[in-house]
Order: sequence, then C-alpha cells, then structure tokens
Amino acid sequence: MGYSFVVFADGCANLPKEMLDGISLIPNDYLLDDVPQVYLGDIDHFDGHSFYEDLRNGKVAKTSLLNTHLFETHFRPVLEQGQDIIYISMSSGISGTYNAARIAAEELLEEFPERFIHIVDSHGCGFGNGILAERAASLARKGVDVKEAAKILDEDVPHMCQYFTVDDLNFLRRTGRVSGVASTIGTVLSIKPILYGDSTGHIVSCAKVRGRSQAIKALVSKFQEKVMDVPDQHICISHGDCLEDANTLVKMIREIAPNTPITLAQHEPFSGAHVGPGMLGLFFYGKER
Repeated sequence: MGYSFVVFADGCANLPKEMLDGISLIPNDYLLDDVPQVYLGDIDHFDGHSFYEDLRNGKVAKTSLLNTHLFETHFRPVLEQGQDIIYISMSSGISGTYNAARIAAEELLEEFPERFIHIVDSHGCGFGNGILAERAASLARKGVDVKEAAKILDEDVPHMCQYFTVDDLNFLRRTGRVSGVASTIGTVLSIKPILYGDSTGHIVSCAKVRGRSQAIKALVSKFQEKVMDVPDQHICISHGDCLEDANTLVKMIREIAPNTPITLAQHEPFSGAHVGPGMLGLFFYGKER
C-alpha cells in the first residue's frame, strides 16, 4: 500500500535510519570556520564527536535558513507526480525556514491549484520536529487523508515537549539566549539552565540548577510532570558528544517508562551550532509544553 501523501523534513529533524521510513529529507548547509559543509540529514553517519570537538577547540559554526528556491526544487517533482505534501519545519521562533517554506508552498499552489501543501510549524528543532515527521509518515502509511493529517499534526504541536540543558552557556550567549553577565556567572558557579521550546517556538529558560547531575535530574522531573500516556509515545534523547550523560538519562527515563521506545542519537549540527557541545535534550509527547 502506498503513502497517501509525501512527508518532508530536513537535517534539523535529527532522524536516525530507524525513524526515516516514509520521510524525504532536505539537506542543510552550514559553515565551519567559513568552510561550507553539507549535512544530508542522516544522523547515523554524522561524526558528532569531531563536530563538537571542533566547537570545543574554538571553531565557529554558522547556519542560515533553508531558502524558498530549495523548497521549490524539492516540492515541485512531487506535485508534478500528482501527490500532496506535508513538511515539518523547524520552529518559526528560531529560524526563517518556516516562512521560506510557506512562501514556496504559496507560489507552487498557484502553479498546481489542485494539490495540497501544508507546512507544520513544529515550534521546535532536533527531535522536536523529528518526532512529528515520524508521526506524519505513520499517518501517510495508514492512508489518512492529507488534510486530516495536517489537522492532527497541528494539534500535536502543543504537546511536543522538548527540554534540554547545555554545558557551556557561552554558545547560548553568542546567539543572544543569555546575557554576557549571566553567562559568566553561570560558568563560574556551575549553574545549568533547563531550557525548552515554548508555545511560540522560542527557546526560554524554565529553571536553573547547580551542576550537571542536578540538570539531568531536572530533565527527568519534567518528563514525570508532563508525559502523556499515548499509544504512539516515542521518547527521543539527543546529545552534543556527551554519551555518558545521555546514557544516564536513558537509564533514568527507562525506570519511569520501561515499555516505551527510546531513541538515542547525537544532536544534529544545524541547531547544535547554537547549543554547543554538552547539550543534552529530552523529547516526548506531553500534556503541554
């Protein structure tokens, strides 16, 4: 049985091979010390250790939005084949990519008025839109009508919880997430922020704790507080080259939800450039963000 529509995501979705079935990926370009890099989106073949080690050693990664032309290039062949599209975008609160995709969709629908394109603003990044892409592919596989699927996915967005902590506040400071003073104090006092994607898709702090172990416990506490008992729950954990801490988080989550699938992966480079090495994130369906 074929898919009822085509699902697109991009490298920011952080998807390993086990979650890629039925999802077409758009590559993300970035610069590492001004040298162009192309990330095709396959997290299984991403050398996270080398990338985050480069950041630790002072190399600078710069990203830019996926432009309208890129979306038109990927979407048009699908429309020409008479298929509809749902694209799961990274948050409009942190990137102009959503708006670029929306403009591309509007222009293409003038050319293909009989087709349907829906851009889902995930209000997240990493697994925050990757889990939604997996959900979209599942709906397409089951033959759900594209318009009904679009409605379901938009209703899922407020329940897509994404909590994370970082090891080096300076990366957040460089992207304007914390002030220079707060960054310095946090580094000296080992204060670790607990951050999340809010209802508008912006990254905000919801707590500060002292030390890495307390930060991991705080992520677990958020999971206990927010998690929903839903049939398609899929817990995902990503990390910026801190596997030991990630495994600790996996173990603690398994004690709470022993029968729920958990996927662990390196955190992709596109948003990883902004959160830096030591990022540890937890993604799941919750009662609210």
